[in-house]
Amino acid sequence: MFSKACEYAIKATIYIAGQSMQNKKSGQKDIAKAINGPEAFTAKTLQKLTRNKVLSADKGPNGGFYLNKEQLQNVCLKNIVEVIDGNSLFENCGLGLNKCNDKKPCPVHHKFKLVKEGVLEMLESTTVQYMALQMKKGKTFLKS
Repeated sequence: MFSKACEYAIKATIYIAGQSMQNKKSGQKDIAKAINGPEAFTAKTLQKLTRNKVLSADKGPNGGFYLNKEQLQNVCLKNIVEVIDGNSLFENCGLGLNKCNDKKPCPVHHKFKLVKEGVLEMLESTTVQYMALQMKKGKTFLKS
C-alpha cells in the first residue's frame, strides 16, 4: 500500500517518537539500524520529514532527530504519508482512470471509496505517540 520510502519513514518516526518520549535524540545510523533500513536512504527520508516539520533535528555533538511534545501529540500517520507518498492513496482511482468520480465512476469506485475512507480515517487518528507507546508496552514491533 505504501512505497518503500514511506514504510521506512513511518518506522523511523515511530522509533524516534519512542526515543523522544525518553528525552533522547537519535542519530541517523542508530535509526537506520533500528528499522533495518539502508543508511543513505534513511538519511534522505529523515531530511524530508524534518524539512516538512514532521520531525525536529539538532546538529552537533548533542544533536539528532527527535519529536517535541507538540509533534508527539499531533503527528499522525497521514502527515508522514503525505510528505513521502503524497495524496495519491486518498485521491486516485483504484483502477488508475484519470477522470473517475462519483458522477462518472469506474467499476470499483464506490467500494474502493469506502476502503480509501477507512484508510484515511485510520491514518488521521493514529498518532506516532500512540504507536510508540504500543511498542513500549511490547504490543507492537518494528522488526520481525
